[in-house]
Amino acid sequence: MLRAGHGIALLALTLLLIGVVFVNSAEVTVARDTRTTLAAVLLDRHTIFAIASMGCLLLGVVLPIERIASWSGWRSPLAWATALSLLGLLAVHIPGIGKEVNGASRWVSLGPLTFQPSELAKWLMPIGLAWYIARTGERMKRIVPGFLLPMAIVGVVALGIAGEDLGTAVLVMGVGVIMLLAGGASIWNAVAFLPVGVAGFVALVFISPYRLQRILSVLDPYSDPQGTCYHIIQSMGAISGGGVAGRGLGNSVQKFGYLPEGTTDFIYSIICEEMGLLGAVAVLLLFVGLVWCIVQVVSSRVSTNGGATHPALDPMSRVLALGIGATVGLQAVINVVVVTGMAPTKGIALPLISRGGTGWMMTALCLGMVIAMDRRVARAEKSCEGALEGSPEGSCEGSPEGPFEASPGRSIAGAVPLDGEASGGMPVPAEP
Repeated sequence: MLRAGHGIALLALTLLLIGVVFVNSAEVTVARDTRTTLAAVLLDRHTIFAIASMGCLLLGVVLPIERIASWSGWRSPLAWATALSLLGLLAVHIPGIGKEVNGASRWVSLGPLTFQPSELAKWLMPIGLAWYIARTGERMKRIVPGFLLPMAIVGVVALGIAGEDLGTAVLVMGVGVIMLLAGGASIWNAVAFLPVGVAGFVALVFISPYRLQRILSVLDPYSDPQGTCYHIIQSMGAISGGGVAGRGLGNSVQKFGYLPEGTTDFIYSIICEEMGLLGAVAVLLLFVGLVWCIVQVVSSRVSTNGGATHPALDPMSRVLALGIGATVGLQAVINVVVVTGMAPTKGIALPLISRGGTGWMMTALCLGMVIAMDRRVARAEKSCEGALEGSPEGSCEGSPEGPFEASPGRSIAGAVPLDGEASGGMPVPAEP
């Protein structure tokens, strides 16, 4: 029987294949010294990145995520995620290491390896936050440990990203708020924090005139057709040119020097032009299916001997899976609304499709973690079914992978006391 984890793997592979095909299609030029052949595509660097991404997905499947909840001290995932994110974001400004592309310093170059630290930060922060939420437990309801402290940490990382990439910074902050609310933080704390977040966003917009111009261009896309509005005009031209059925694979006109960033931020425009409305909707449905499968893993429950149902995963795994799903879903939504002219132009890629080895591999690695969680759910369900049928091998409430409830004096993490001391790393089952 197909499970949510199987769906995640199939959808991730499908999106990667679409990415390889359309990145190669968007890179086609009319220069005489270039030729596009099947062998060139199969041996292309994007194909290699896609294969490496599937390797990262398999790596994520075998990572023992449930053990991270018991880490503390120098092994604190939140501390490491924050430190690595900030170091990477600072490295882009170091001469000889940082690399500037199209006027933006977003890349780090270490020999043959080039990557975007903001991509690493975008995926490291959900891991650190999930660990923090699981460790904090019931104290998440308090304003300082449950909202102000974690949001301050996320805000520092987001501020480091915002200098060159405001869109990704907004994404990181949005995912952080979603995870904290899901972890037990009060919604009123988020509402009280909202004016501060809006004020920070407005300040970052006004200190960079080009950001303000991009926002104004949404109100009147033809106010500066050769300047700030150029991207969106060409993008809309590609989308409208595709019609319902599209011009055909490889037959885009806008990619021949008209549409900037056709392989990255605006690759969805090329998909719309070549595959039409039908292809565009199909891609959106793939993302909807991917997020739906992740939600199924997050909400998985199993029945115990007493007939009650309990979450099949520990709190850290559930919150982390939610953060991964929110990151993929929000990133796809932001990209699509930008490409269709409903939001200012931002450097947000379409997950698993837009060109970028770092983004592909990090996204695949995190999706692999969700697949690993689904495998644990399957083991918990099998264990509980055996217990309900009276099998000697069946053990529901005592299974390490099975459901659990917080014991008195413990947080919702089950394995972590409210005073923050570690207690061994495995979930503590409910008292019968």
